[in-house]
Amino acid sequence: MSAKKVPAAGGETTFEDAIRRLEEIVERLEHGEVPLEQAMQLYEEGLTVSRLCAEKLKKAEIVLKRLTKDAEGNFALTDEQE
Repeated sequence: MSAKKVPAAGGETTFEDAIRRLEEIVERLEHGEVPLEQAMQLYEEGLTVSRLCAEKLKKAEIVLKRLTKDAEGNFALTDEQE
């Protein structure tokens, strides 16, 4: 049985897809029914996917910090960046 992988940089992975994959990895590791070698591969993949999720959250946070509301209540991005 081959492990599903989150697409590499060429295929953009959504945050939701990455979180789903991370949940699958955690579930498999928590059940402890995988051989050690496969568990190590899943753990490494989990770290990679976790970093991807953190990166996407950080980017979203930066965009949200740049959102402002004008007098009419419309949202717009400011020019300032972190």
